[in-house]
Amino acid sequence: MTDTPALAAYPPAVREAVARAREVVARLHAELPRWELVVWTAGNVSQRVQVSPDGPSADDLLVIKPSGVTYDELTPESMVVCDLDGNLLEGTRSPSSDTAAHAYVYRHMPHVGGVVHTHSTYATAWAARGEPVPCVLTMMADEFGGDVPIGPFALIGDDSIGRGIVETLSGSRSPAVLMRNHGPFTIGRDAKAAVKAAVMVEEVARTVHIARQLGDTIPIAQADIDSLYARYQHVYGQQPAAPAHPEQETDR
Repeated sequence: MTDTPALAAYPPAVREAVARAREVVARLHAELPRWELVVWTAGNVSQRVQVSPDGPSADDLLVIKPSGVTYDELTPESMVVCDLDGNLLEGTRSPSSDTAAHAYVYRHMPHVGGVVHTHSTYATAWAARGEPVPCVLTMMADEFGGDVPIGPFALIGDDSIGRGIVETLSGSRSPAVLMRNHGPFTIGRDAKAAVKAAVMVEEVARTVHIARQLGDTIPIAQADIDSLYARYQHVYGQQPAAPAHPEQETDR
């Protein structure tokens, strides 16, 4: 037992944010089998819920799937809510066995709003070899800003995996880490971004594996990786429109 207050003790705005996050996280879990990133009940998605209007803090909450529940059984109501120490606040089932790892990431990486873990085949194969996926594709430069790194071996059950994720990704541009002998964990500004990273890391792991069966791969120069990453992150796609400045407007 803990002294953690139940979700009912939180302000209405926080409870409403939790309800929205439960819907988002339940929906995003369906993307994992859709992209063939998981089997049976393995894998999980979580999203941070900010408690303070001033921004992320150690008082935030997270929404994650319950442990051992098949994907076709998941609903917004079945999602569980925990604090960032992994204590259960609301839910009828036990949280995912990876909750401690997710919680550690949120506590130590305030910019992270979503975390995903899968055992996708090709990314996990690289993790089994303890080998980073080398940046030999422009897609990798775009998405990961370099190699997909390998994290340390860690046992499930406490925050050891979370520590390995944070240690590996702190200072890295990659939103993905391959935890040795385990599999990929990805982060993002929200759960959707973390799911995208999980899809992309499996795609590049598969492509680079196939390329190596054909022969040596060709590395991309660091300057080109930097250029590709900057363009993709800040120029590619639909950028927010600049605010209008009345003093610059003229008669038409």
